[in-house]
Amino acid sequence: MNSDAMAKEEAAEVLTIAGRDVRITHPDKLYFSRAVRLTKRDIVRYYLAVAGGALGGIRDRPIVLKRFVNGAEGEPFYQKRAPGGRPKWLRTVTLSFPSGRTAEEIVVDDPAGLAWIVNLGCIELHPHAVRSENLEHPDELRIDLDPGPGVGWADVRRVASEAQALLGELGLRGWPKTSGSRGMHVNVRIVPRWSFTEVRRAALAFSREIERRAPSIATSKWWKEERHGVFLDYNQNAKDRTTCSAYSVRPLPDARVSAPLEWSEIADCEPADFTVATMPARYQSLGDPHAAMDECAGSLAALLELAARDEAAGLGDAPWPPHFRKMEGEAARVAPSRAKTATAKTRRTKMPLIVIANSPSKDAALQGLERWKARYADAAKHLATDDVLVDSMRGRSSTWTRIRVNLRHVPDAIRPSQETPDPDDDPTRAWREARERKRGG
Repeated sequence: MNSDAMAKEEAAEVLTIAGRDVRITHPDKLYFSRAVRLTKRDIVRYYLAVAGGALGGIRDRPIVLKRFVNGAEGEPFYQKRAPGGRPKWLRTVTLSFPSGRTAEEIVVDDPAGLAWIVNLGCIELHPHAVRSENLEHPDELRIDLDPGPGVGWADVRRVASEAQALLGELGLRGWPKTSGSRGMHVNVRIVPRWSFTEVRRAALAFSREIERRAPSIATSKWWKEERHGVFLDYNQNAKDRTTCSAYSVRPLPDARVSAPLEWSEIADCEPADFTVATMPARYQSLGDPHAAMDECAGSLAALLELAARDEAAGLGDAPWPPHFRKMEGEAARVAPSRAKTATAKTRRTKMPLIVIANSPSKDAALQGLERWKARYADAAKHLATDDVLVDSMRGRSSTWTRIRVNLRHVPDAIRPSQETPDPDDDPTRAWREARERKRGG
């Protein structure tokens, strides 16, 4: 064995977990280095310490691999297809997607499988809302409370309280958890009877009802330029969409995690309370607050009745994610700032939005925003917090950050015009341009 091969071999550590060997490559590789210092080995140990809870959110579900191969401070990529060379004891299922494509995806059922995918750089866990034996009928309604720029945790709490009350009226039980960032997720176990389209329809009705009950702090509007407060992202229930599950580590400097909660804890907790450092002791002391979720499967019937009432009152479908085909009953899938009037074919700008930056690196995009603010200091003084739109974009296997600015508060005389974004690195541009050429041909 040559010296390079020996060094590579020495860089690996083999863990025996319930009789299964899992090879951890480069265990000393630094995954977090800013507010805390954590290695890959530390992340594996964290997941093994909370494995019972973490597996509760992913067991028997196909999982998308979101891989941070350069650590939490590097750019991740999504991998749907199961890697080659995986252990024989790790099973897979074949999913079909709205595009018509299929993929064989990993299913993780035990701590050894959990450690194996963490070794691939999966610090977040992204399961689908279905079980392996019933891939077309979700058993989970996912309520995603996503606060906009400048919206505080207090408003997230208030919207969560409205969600709890509405679920109770509908005969459903919600299981809350911090998102691991600034928001909150409420998962609702349901009988796997309804299609993805029906579950999304129910989620949209739920979002609209919360908006009616708390119009000053909650919104169901898909387009960011129309939102305020906390957005209830109904599209997280569309087929092929995933969110991070309970106990997932998030790529923030303090290595905070998505923490399952009791409803009674929400009033006094903060998202930063729950980290890789604090969560194992909490789990050891309290157990998993969501352990009984599978015993509480409910019906969407009442929520779908609410959807039917909305539709009878003239509320049609809301926009779907951009990679989905146009759906029956869906209005034009175009942002209001790019919408056309009903009587004219010329484009009318409702919101003066300009694109500032596109980059696979969020830090690089934010640096571009600061350069723009320095160039147009007079205009920047007029921007409100929610005039800066930081969009997390996702393609087939890549992510990037787009930053836009809404100039609605900037006087016409000093409004900057659209320039080439700085930086301007959209990883999907070549694919989209090729698709348009193909359509044109």
